[in-house]
Amino acid sequence: MKSASPTVFSSFPKVGIRPTIDGRYGGVRESLEDRTMEMAKSAANLISSTLRNPDGSPVACVIADTCIGGVAEAAAAADKFRREDVGLTLTVTPCWCYGSETMDMDPLHPKAVWGFNGTERPGAVYLAAVLAGHTQKGIPAFGIYGQDVQAATDTSIPEDVSEKILNFARCGLAVANMKGKAYLSMGGTSMGIAGSMVDYAMWEKYFGMRVEDIDMSEFIGRINKGQFDQAEYEKALAWVKEHCKEGDDYNSETTKRSREQLDAEWETNVKMALIARDLMVGNPKLAEKGLHEQARGRHAIAAGFQGQRQWTDHFPNGDFLEAILNSSFDWNGARAPYIVATENDALNGAGMLFGWLLTNTAQIFADLRTYWSLDAIKTASGVELDHELIEDGILHLINSGPAALDGTGQCTDEHGEPAMKAHWDITAEEMTKCLEATTWHPSITEYFPGGGMSTRYKTRGGMPATMIRLNLVDGLGPALQIAEGFTVELPEDVHNSLDQRTNPTWPTTWFSPILTGEGAFTSAYDVMNNWGANHCVMTAGHVGHLYITLASMLRIPVYMHNVEDHRIFRPASWRAFGTADLEGADFRACQTYGPLYGRR
Repeated sequence: MKSASPTVFSSFPKVGIRPTIDGRYGGVRESLEDRTMEMAKSAANLISSTLRNPDGSPVACVIADTCIGGVAEAAAAADKFRREDVGLTLTVTPCWCYGSETMDMDPLHPKAVWGFNGTERPGAVYLAAVLAGHTQKGIPAFGIYGQDVQAATDTSIPEDVSEKILNFARCGLAVANMKGKAYLSMGGTSMGIAGSMVDYAMWEKYFGMRVEDIDMSEFIGRINKGQFDQAEYEKALAWVKEHCKEGDDYNSETTKRSREQLDAEWETNVKMALIARDLMVGNPKLAEKGLHEQARGRHAIAAGFQGQRQWTDHFPNGDFLEAILNSSFDWNGARAPYIVATENDALNGAGMLFGWLLTNTAQIFADLRTYWSLDAIKTASGVELDHELIEDGILHLINSGPAALDGTGQCTDEHGEPAMKAHWDITAEEMTKCLEATTWHPSITEYFPGGGMSTRYKTRGGMPATMIRLNLVDGLGPALQIAEGFTVELPEDVHNSLDQRTNPTWPTTWFSPILTGEGAFTSAYDVMNNWGANHCVMTAGHVGHLYITLASMLRIPVYMHNVEDHRIFRPASWRAFGTADLEGADFRACQTYGPLYGRR
């Protein structure tokens, strides 16, 4: 069951399809009109039939009213796209066209050009010419060119072309969906963590977003005044009592809290979750209570909860709030996640936002806590581990707070393997399994004097996954790290030996990065040793190539990844900055172009 939960989206950006054509009348243009428009329709159908918006609806495409043979038709298409809320464009052609007269000149829209690889008509020649124009004018564009020559009458889209079109569209839509939204900073800096020192300029210049701030006194004010939907609160609390099972209390006898106190903490935690959601996206139910300003929310597509310590020293922690909002379901059924970063780490919040928009799945927020070598595992557990997914060691992803309940890995793909899925694909049975695989524990009182309930689970093994981190570097700006790998399920005795070495009330994911034998991926230790911060995001699937494409659209360099070269897709002009050292070329290109909304 999909819920009708409040959302930041009132509409979704569309993909503009630009069929370009040789403008010469007298036989040339007339012979190409139908073929060119058919190519546009095929591309639009591919995108709309494959990709979905964050609510599960098909992505909409808008095709120019006519083929574009010159400047006037290019301008008419641009006018239509502005009216139709187009956020990215794909230009398609089977033939030669006049490059600078037909190109998309909007500097803010991600753009790609598909030139048909057929020898009868030089669509590929136009592709090369128009990409040269984009490079010369400083307006990056992605080039799409099929590997194999097709007959002029062949209207099929080759697999390699299809993959590039869809990858471009996924990433371009992520860019378009962020624009104009907000990051809601709920509180300020948590325990001196640099990532929670929210950088307004980064959000504005790179993502086209604004930062909204509220003090956490807003939570206690709304709790005390009952400024939330009372009926939904009662429904949510009843659901929690039925589905959120409590686990062991790991506090000492002198620091354990009473049953009465724990029940009160549960009630506050549920209210906090409702209030955080309302602060982000608003809630029309509040208007019915006369709270018209509060009902509007902050238009936030992502947020962060400061928590420690200004809040948690006095009130129940934000673990339940973050875990349930980041998940793909709650008491109302399946729904899109609300992205909320632990400890208001806005840089990890940005990474979570990227991952959700690229995959439509929930994200795991975690500490990159420990590297365990095989020797260290043997010393700690007495077991000599031999696991097909572990090369020389594993990384312990564990969060001093929650992660999305989807991270249990209880959802399965078409092959029955553990997965994290879009909310519209999650079954009621899978939601129940995620809840059953999670226990809720009274938080450790020394850490959280104000109480609260903490999540505990372990992620099922064998799931392809991608670990990322967005870092902010003085003098450089944001820079991205990516590590593809697999989740690993350890034997229960080994898991307990390692997991019990740290706080047992936090969710655990054992992650094995894919090693290349070079640089930061020489060993699992090197992956951790080169990581830029204490936090990371884990996205289900090997999607590092999507992160790389998205980063290039935003002009964010990638300085560490293990994605194979043949999967990397960046704008064509990146090649002008070097073809031998792709990492260096990426840095030079991003520095040259500057942030997408940088107003240079």
